Amino acid sequence: MSNEHQIWVLTIGCNDRPGIVHAVSGACVAADGNIVECQQFSSEDSGRFFMRLTLDTVLDRAGIEAALAPVVEDLDASWELDLVSRPTRTLVLASKAGHCLNDLLFRQRSGHLNIEIPRVLANHPDLGGLAGFYGIDFEDHAVTPETKPAFEARILELVDEFDIELVVLARYMQILSPGLCEALSGRAINIHHSFLPGFKGANPYRQAHNRGVKLIGATAHFVTSDLDEGPIIEQNVVRVDHSQSVTQLTSIGQDEESRTLTEAVKLFAERRVFLDGHRTIIFR
Repeated sequence: MSNEHQIWVLTIGCNDRPGIVHAVSGACVAADGNIVECQQFSSEDSGRFFMRLTLDTVLDRAGIEAALAPVVEDLDASWELDLVSRPTRTLVLASKAGHCLNDLLFRQRSGHLNIEIPRVLANHPDLGGLAGFYGIDFEDHAVTPETKPAFEARILELVDEFDIELVVLARYMQILSPGLCEALSGRAINIHHSFLPGFKGANPYRQAHNRGVKLIGATAHFVTSDLDEGPIIEQNVVRVDHSQSVTQLTSIGQDEESRTLTEAVKLFAERRVFLDGHRTIIFR
């Protein structure tokens, strides 16, 4: 115990049953804690219970864990405890487009995104100057069918070296192998455009313009081996019309991609994202 108050964030997932909130709040009182924020959800689909709370206490980690241990053991719960102030260690993957990377780095530097980025890893050298402007180490390796296994091995090396908690694909234009998807399950976030209707392949914004699309947006989701079909974390959409050129649509779409990816990373870093099967529970 110290004399300094600190704010901790506690996340819990377990099978739903009566008395969970009472038991957890009682353990927080035992930890000499004041619950500052609390959110909970019972999933009818999976029968799981999810909870996120922040706790103001003078106890250290060991003291809080000692108070919580009997409760979470009885609940057979998965749980995590961390300081709200600690930044999430994040590896960013990039290619040539810099809009998403720039937004992440700017908001991290300005203090609006509580992440720590020790390295940007890319398959092209184009964004080295951007990373350098923000003082972030940059590393690039060409990715071909022959070199892809080595590049993915390098990703896992960096994950181990820097104890990475989150990998962000900031318009990284390569498909991750099933093995890497499995290794990063639940801790890798990707972004892709969301046209209504959808367009795949080259020049999606030109396709959208040619079809007179009225809504475009972006979807941020966890990476899985099912391309662009992982559990969705955040989505945004904006209305457009016939007067906007391909260049204007591209600019609007990139703004939505940046905004959506950054918000998804923020939610993850604040421990507000829970996996419930193939969907997510988000506490805002």
